[in-house]
Amino acid sequence: MTRFFVIFNPAARGEKSQRLRRFLESKKSDSVMLAPTQCRGDATRLAATAGDHEVVVAAGGDGTINEVINGLNGAALGVLPLGTVNVFARELNVPLRLEAAWALIETGRTRTIDLPCAEAGGKRRYFCQLAGVGFDAQAVRTASWELKKRVGPLSYLWAGLRTLGDHHPPVDVQPQNVAGPAVLVGNGRFYGGPFRMFPQAKLDDALLDVCVFKNCGYLDWLRYGPAIWFGAHPKCRDVEYFQANEFSCNAIVPFELDGEDAGDGPVKFSVKPGALRVIAPGENHA
Repeated sequence: MTRFFVIFNPAARGEKSQRLRRFLESKKSDSVMLAPTQCRGDATRLAATAGDHEVVVAAGGDGTINEVINGLNGAALGVLPLGTVNVFARELNVPLRLEAAWALIETGRTRTIDLPCAEAGGKRRYFCQLAGVGFDAQAVRTASWELKKRVGPLSYLWAGLRTLGDHHPPVDVQPQNVAGPAVLVGNGRFYGGPFRMFPQAKLDDALLDVCVFKNCGYLDWLRYGPAIWFGAHPKCRDVEYFQANEFSCNAIVPFELDGEDAGDGPVKFSVKPGALRVIAPGENHA
C-alpha cells in the first residue's frame, strides 16, 4: 500500500484553504499522514522527515511546491494545487480540482523530470518550473500576500506596472554574453499561468530555457505583451532566447524561484537531469 505524506498550511486563510483542510481531514488514514506547517520554510523541513512514505504531497501553490522539493529525499512528489496561479500543476496537466488531483495522486503514476538549481551567496536552492532575475523578481517582491489573495494573478500585473517606473540595471548573463534588465528562466513552458514564455522548453531535456529582455520601459512591455501572448517574443529584435544547462546572472538585483522572492544575485543556474519524480498523467501536451 502506497503511503502519502501531505504537507499543507493549516493557517492559510480563504475559502479554498478551508475547503482543502476539510478535504484532507476526510482522506486521513493509516496510509495518509497529514503534516501541517507552522511557519515559512517549514515545508522543506517536513519533507525531509517523510521517512518511508513513497509520495510527498505538496498541498498549496507554487511556493509550497518549491519548499517541498527542497526537502525531498527520494520520494515522489504529488501536487494538490491551491495557489494563486498554479503554474507547475498546469505544466504537468494536473487537474486543478481537488478531487480530480487527489484521484491522480492515488494512481501513483510518475514521470521523471529535471530539477533546476540556483546558487547564490553560498546557498543552493532548487526550483521546479521557473525563475527570474531583475525586473520580474522585483515585481514578485512588490506583490503582497494580501494583494495576491484579493485579486489573484492580477496582483503580479499590478506589481509589474508599479515596478516599471523604477530603474532596472542590466543583468549580465555569462557565458552567453548577453544582458538585459529582465532575465526569465524556464524548466517548463508556462510563466504566470497560461503564457508560453518558453515555447521550446521540456521538463526532461536537461536544459533550461532563457529569455533575456533587453529593454524594460512602458512602451517596451506594451510591445512585448502581444508578442508573448502569441508566442512570438523570441523573434523580437531586443529579446534573446537560448537554452543552456548552466549559466550565471551577474548583477546585484533580486531573483525569484517559482514565483517566490529568493534574495539577491549574483546567481548561478544549473540543472540536474532526471532528478525529480512527480505524479503526473503523462507527457505534457500542447
